[in-house]
Amino acid sequence: MKKEPIKPKELEVLLRTAGFNEVVSVYTEEEALKEAQRCLQCKKPACIEGCPVGIDIKKFILQIKQKDYKGAYFTIREKNNFASICGRVCPAEYQCRKACILTKKGEPFASDDAINIHFLEGL
Repeated sequence: MKKEPIKPKELEVLLRTAGFNEVVSVYTEEEALKEAQRCLQCKKPACIEGCPVGIDIKKFILQIKQKDYKGAYFTIREKNNFASICGRVCPAEYQCRKACILTKKGEPFASDDAINIHFLEGL
């Protein structure tokens, strides 16, 4: 059974010009757990190869599944000291998400079914 991707909440268009609040919200704990559960934990995770800094994505998503948030944080920090920032500005749809096994080969960017890795980084 296919698990539907968890879409992050976005600020309404009219509210975006009213201040400096984030347009896309990070996941709540419940949303992050649901999104992490969608990860297939591939034997050869192409998402890691798609990450320009080489974060062990498979490991940090597994740690999120296990609610080991501190471990997930330190797994990311092994390669990237600015995970929250990078998770917001990284063009993941051309990198790790595009490499995700849930994106069909030859697609120009990540499919909607690919794991939202960059939103999990911001948790």
